[in-house]
Amino acid sequence: MNAERLLAHYERISDAPDAMARLRRFILDLAVRGKLVSQNWKDEPASELLKRIAAEKARLLKAGEIRTPKWTSAGSEPPFPIPANWRWSQIAEVGVLNPRNEAPDDAKVSFVPMPLIPAEYGAANEHEVRPWGEIKKGYTHFSEGDVGLAKITPCFENGKSTVFRNLTGGIGSGTTELHIVRPVFVDQHYILIFFKSPHFIETGISKMTGTAGQKRVPTEYFAHSPFPVPPLAEQHRIVAKVNELMALCDQIEAARTVREASRDRLMAASLARLNSPASDRSTFVAHARFALNNLAAITARVDQVKQLRHTILSLAVRGKLVPQNPNDEPASQLLERIAADRAQFVKDGRIPALKPLPAPLGVQLPFKLPANWQWASFGELVEDADAGWSPRTEGFPRSGDFWGVLKVSAVSWDRFLPEENKQLLPDVVPPDSAKVHQGDFLISRANTSELVAKCVVVESDPRNLILSDKIVRLRLSKESNKKYLCIVNNSSDHARAYYAAHASGTSLSMKNVSRSIIYSLPVPIPPLAEQDRIVAKVDELMALCDRLEASLAASDGQRSRLLDAFLAEALASAEGARPAEELELAVHG
Repeated sequence: MNAERLLAHYERISDAPDAMARLRRFILDLAVRGKLVSQNWKDEPASELLKRIAAEKARLLKAGEIRTPKWTSAGSEPPFPIPANWRWSQIAEVGVLNPRNEAPDDAKVSFVPMPLIPAEYGAANEHEVRPWGEIKKGYTHFSEGDVGLAKITPCFENGKSTVFRNLTGGIGSGTTELHIVRPVFVDQHYILIFFKSPHFIETGISKMTGTAGQKRVPTEYFAHSPFPVPPLAEQHRIVAKVNELMALCDQIEAARTVREASRDRLMAASLARLNSPASDRSTFVAHARFALNNLAAITARVDQVKQLRHTILSLAVRGKLVPQNPNDEPASQLLERIAADRAQFVKDGRIPALKPLPAPLGVQLPFKLPANWQWASFGELVEDADAGWSPRTEGFPRSGDFWGVLKVSAVSWDRFLPEENKQLLPDVVPPDSAKVHQGDFLISRANTSELVAKCVVVESDPRNLILSDKIVRLRLSKESNKKYLCIVNNSSDHARAYYAAHASGTSLSMKNVSRSIIYSLPVPIPPLAEQDRIVAKVDELMALCDRLEASLAASDGQRSRLLDAFLAEALASAEGARPAEELELAVHG
């Protein structure tokens, strides 16, 4: 690994998605491969350490202090090269597996359930104090300094393992979903590093047995998989270096958190200024100019772009996105003309008369409108409506020229998805009233609480597609902009709160709204010319948000690829490259 290159790009790398988690795993991987610290030829070789461990275990066995191992295994082939003075061994050879404790029943000891075992390296286990008599049976035993590994999914995959410390009375018991080793002449924290290393966890996942949700790491893998043993002195140096580098990672992560928090506050403050009533138009324009000019600086994550989209749509329905034109026909006159047109259509028999529209159902008008706007019920803009149809379906995607039925998901995400939402209807000819056409304004009357009453405008002609019985087509006045009404219905806070408050149904997975509920939604109506300008401006700004999201995604991808390249280069380094020193330089940099 080239240290200068890493230092030059480290700021970009540190902002890559999950960069710090990957760097932490990288440190652990280097540690168990012998690439984190230098080897010292004066250290007692690992081969001599293993001889001392074997002699000590034989002594303990002869003295009756440990039990005879039930079985042994030759283990697997070594998975990677290790330094010359290291040796491959097994956890079963360097420690005592699943030891038992003895203590008076009234002795106060520690109890450690799974939630108190940490996944992060460096975090300590917690414990509860219990009488030994309550927890000595039916639980896993351990003592101060023993190493525990969570064996059940997802705890194993998440890295839950610990060196038991600060145990009351020096002993304890805990969850049965643990493998325990009591090390003999091996640094407990080095074993912990091995248990949390990417190699051990990723290899172990493929070895797990059992059914979904109850998979476990077998004893064979825990006890007899290849375990790289450095000289004891090097183990201590490795643990010290890992602790040092993890502390530096903590510092970087904390600094990054502070940086992101500052950016979040700036973003929130900028958007709050736009959303709050300004004293005058010039003040609002200044706030908007600041937000747009500093968009790249205050927006660094996709979730922030989502906030920006929400603010744009909120400004649109409150008359703050485009300036008002005093020459526009006021909304009051527009609504009078729409009402007169509808009345004439009914009189001419071109459309049926609608039932009297109820007043907005207990909803107070949520904000003040510009002078030439006016509140209206959604139903005042509706000339007619078509209900959907519920024919027999085959339950799989449409093929050929068969008719398809539109699912509610097609109108639930502010865009029309006809090709993803059709089901085969062989030999069925639908009524004309159920057919979907270009320009239709469709609204779902049943969906989840979040998506119920979402609407969409059909942009292009969908071939052989019909409405389901959970979708309504509204025929809106030609004196209204359908896309503007979609913005109000789908994205304004007051509309979503209105539907949430008035939707029926006890299940969270399915809520319903009646047509009268839809018709009673309070809608802020601008002059028609301003509706058109609002839609054009929203389209322009949403395209900007699309580009910003794409840019952020590309930057994240570039950072991830750069990080991948540096980590791969480090792992492939020759032994003399000393990647750990370069990583340390990078962290300090």
